[in-house]
Amino acid sequence: MMRRAWTQVWVHLLVWLLVLFAAYPVLRIVTISLRPGDQLYSTELSVIPAGATLDAYRQILFEKPFGLWIRNSLIVSLSTAVIGVALASLAGYAFSRFRFRARGAALQGILVTQMFPATMLLLPLYMIMRKLHLVDTLTGVVIAYAATALPFCIWTMKGYYDTIPQDLEEAALIDGCSPFQAFVRVTLPLSAPALVITGLFSFMTGWSEFIVARVLLPDSRLHTLPLGLESLASTYQTEWANYAAGSLLVCVPVVVLFLVLSRFLVSGLTLGGVKG
Repeated sequence: MMRRAWTQVWVHLLVWLLVLFAAYPVLRIVTISLRPGDQLYSTELSVIPAGATLDAYRQILFEKPFGLWIRNSLIVSLSTAVIGVALASLAGYAFSRFRFRARGAALQGILVTQMFPATMLLLPLYMIMRKLHLVDTLTGVVIAYAATALPFCIWTMKGYYDTIPQDLEEAALIDGCSPFQAFVRVTLPLSAPALVITGLFSFMTGWSEFIVARVLLPDSRLHTLPLGLESLASTYQTEWANYAAGSLLVCVPVVVLFLVLSRFLVSGLTLGGVKG
């Protein structure tokens, strides 16, 4: 009994150490955002520094084009999420329910694309977008992000559809539904957790990505949040307090989104991996 109690104590200590390890960088960012001026290095250990001020937040919100960056990021991220959910839900259903020639090869091909980082695709992606006149447009970035997110989303949806009994769709067909109506009215509502995972992953792809946007969006009027924050760093001076404040403000919508959708996340990630 005592051995079990000590085991639980050590487990809890380990968990708290991991929490502190993960939270420390965030606390340092909070500290830097509250420091006056552009002070980065300090010997202070307190989270709230001496002479703390919210001036960096005021500058980011009212003196920088933060609203423009937010608008561009929302357009890109929401569009990527909608396209990702729409295409992945249909493609995943096709791979789960139908048997057709080269099905296995197609699934393996989709999986193999996940092995290559997005930086390897920058040159061909830029050339394609230039041919299509989509460089310096949010549409081009949305297409690039949707294509990048789709492989993971298709596999997630396919795995979740595999856990839904096909008998439910057959019962709907007997009741007079067409195959598409059975999919929309029966299978799709039962797949809500996987749809949330797909939408969230697609949204995050557009919200936090930097490299592709840096190549395809040279116009400052089209900058998303990562590009906008990067513009705060110059050759001779970096606005560290503004940079830290902007980084925290960028994280707020994502944290809220995760908290709101948390009840779907566990079931969406676990049930989607039951079958392959």
